[in-house]
Amino acid sequence: MTERGSTAHRKRWARLATAALLTTTLVQTGAAPAHAAPPAVAAQETALVRVQLPDEAMYDALVAAGADIATRPRADGTRVVVDLVLTGADLAALTARGARTLQVIQREGDGTARHRGSTRRAGVNAADTLVFLQAYWWTQGGRTFLQTQVATTATDDPDVEITVTWRTADGRTGSFDLFRFSDAGEYQYHFQVPQALPAQPVEVTATSSLGGTARPAVPARWPNASPPPTPTGYQKDFVDAYLTPIDIQARVRRLGRQYPDLVDVIDLPNKTQGYRRTAAAYLGDPASAAVVVESVKFGDQNQNGVQARTVDPGEPNSPLRASLRDRVLTVSLGTDATGRTVSTTDQVAALITARFPDRFTAFVEDGSAGLPMPVTGPVTLSDGLRGDVPQRPWTVQALRIGAHRDGSRTGVLAYSQEHAREWVTPMVTLEFAERLLANARTDPATRELLEAVDVFVIPTVNPDGANYSFNDYNFQRKNMVNHCAGSRRDPRYRNQWGVDVNRNYAVGSLFDGYVGASTTCTSEVYAGPGELSEAESGNVVALAAAHPNIKFALNVHSYGGYFMWPPGAYKSPGRVTLPRPSIEESAYFLNSARRIVGAITSERGTVTWPSQTGPVADVLYSAAGNSADQLYYQFGILGWDFEVGNDIWNPATGQWEGVGFQPPFAEGHQEAMEYASGLVELVRVARDYRAG
Repeated sequence: MTERGSTAHRKRWARLATAALLTTTLVQTGAAPAHAAPPAVAAQETALVRVQLPDEAMYDALVAAGADIATRPRADGTRVVVDLVLTGADLAALTARGARTLQVIQREGDGTARHRGSTRRAGVNAADTLVFLQAYWWTQGGRTFLQTQVATTATDDPDVEITVTWRTADGRTGSFDLFRFSDAGEYQYHFQVPQALPAQPVEVTATSSLGGTARPAVPARWPNASPPPTPTGYQKDFVDAYLTPIDIQARVRRLGRQYPDLVDVIDLPNKTQGYRRTAAAYLGDPASAAVVVESVKFGDQNQNGVQARTVDPGEPNSPLRASLRDRVLTVSLGTDATGRTVSTTDQVAALITARFPDRFTAFVEDGSAGLPMPVTGPVTLSDGLRGDVPQRPWTVQALRIGAHRDGSRTGVLAYSQEHAREWVTPMVTLEFAERLLANARTDPATRELLEAVDVFVIPTVNPDGANYSFNDYNFQRKNMVNHCAGSRRDPRYRNQWGVDVNRNYAVGSLFDGYVGASTTCTSEVYAGPGELSEAESGNVVALAAAHPNIKFALNVHSYGGYFMWPPGAYKSPGRVTLPRPSIEESAYFLNSARRIVGAITSERGTVTWPSQTGPVADVLYSAAGNSADQLYYQFGILGWDFEVGNDIWNPATGQWEGVGFQPPFAEGHQEAMEYASGLVELVRVARDYRAG
């Protein structure tokens, strides 16, 4: 990558949903147009798409515009491959300037449907030295894969090209190119996605465009760990559909009743807002001139159905006035001496807010400031919510599982769905919980685990956002608390409201100068108005504070197939991370990770790549204010993160393909099975920690 490209790369954490700005910025790049092609996504449809960009300048523009970037970019020759959540119109703008759609991973309505169905330039003339940081091989689906990381001493030269050559025992050879990975202005290494080989590699070498070489290396097997075999009759596969928060709530209660000797159900202290929004309507026409009228209370609090209108009083020199009667807000427009209405949008908005401060707020819709207010027949205020979901504050619940739930045993916390659109994740944690409980009476090894370890499970940290994802907008990431003010409360932003729960914690936060979150209320990584402002993040912290025996935690996210640990954030420039774990603790993180990755692999052969196993800030991006950092640095809890949903190798295309946040249920089910096995292995790690 060029230096400019690496600058863009280091900004890859930006997940800001500003589609209009995205399109505008792309138009201004001046990239060469491509031949027209049929649209892969309808203009107004939102989709998760794997796109090949013609150059890094376009990626720069995407990041600067605040695109919703789902995974870190990859090199494809001189091009860049990246997964984006975007509309069909945005995709068409990209395509017209040379981008190519590689895969439509997930369309806007796929999650709902599946829920129902389941219910790389020349270099400087100088020498350098190379060293292998990683060289691992594994088998998956009957194929052998190799992944390497190589570092060069020519760290300041952005044009160094590195090629890896491999050899198998029977003498076959091949090679592939690596691409440069820089982050926050700091060179890290060169790497490539796993490459398919005909057999196990016995040697790899690396050479650079500057003439540098690395000492040949013998690739190691990854992860080279496997769990103990499950006994005959071991019970699993307890999830047969995507689970809404209502489904999860019912299952938590059922498990509490079914296993009273092994389960406590914990009501966490902070109730969430609930699946609720204020009611609003456009008074006027947003295409010409309009005012947004919004209720002060939530729509379910008798505000849905309230009407608003503007009228011409039909007489000259009439003052602007407003009245409320029988749930109808009437604004009589002011007139001049000829009887012509003269009130402006600004005047109408100000009057409504001042006249009925306990009932309504009003503001001028973008582009309508100072325009004459039109006469508008009655419009009906609505919260716009479509789900049949109880509209009340929500009590988030946790399961506490173990034979000794008194704090005397090492505690393990598994929690999921901080991000609403990640539907597979609660299936992982609930499958994990049910396996422990169902096998406790029939499998001595499971019983021994529950004698030794105290397990806590929060299946859905963010139930309100999850309800919105299931019923209104599948790509919802945040909760439902709207901290926006003024015109950002326009209903057209409804799918961008909320707080990213996993950017709202108090360690390594945006408010402390760390990178990877935003103060813009419509950003997909909006950190909220302050640290721990949200009930959802407060609940995770409260559970950890109340149970000091918790020594391990695993935060389950999707997608992409990562296994990570702190530090998860850094300051920039300089890429100054939160304090690094000690050498001993870093080794413990990695050795435990290999065990857990091995357990995941045991289910169907899925392998979490070594390049995606490590500290969050090194293998993914800086995520200011994330929960694993909070738990690790405040409470001393060894906090890990899963990103379930590993890319799948397509032998027909020779490409790794993404699965998305809400894959077809058959795939989501398999992800739940394998990552639940990983959580069971985490409990074994905790048991061994106590025994040691």
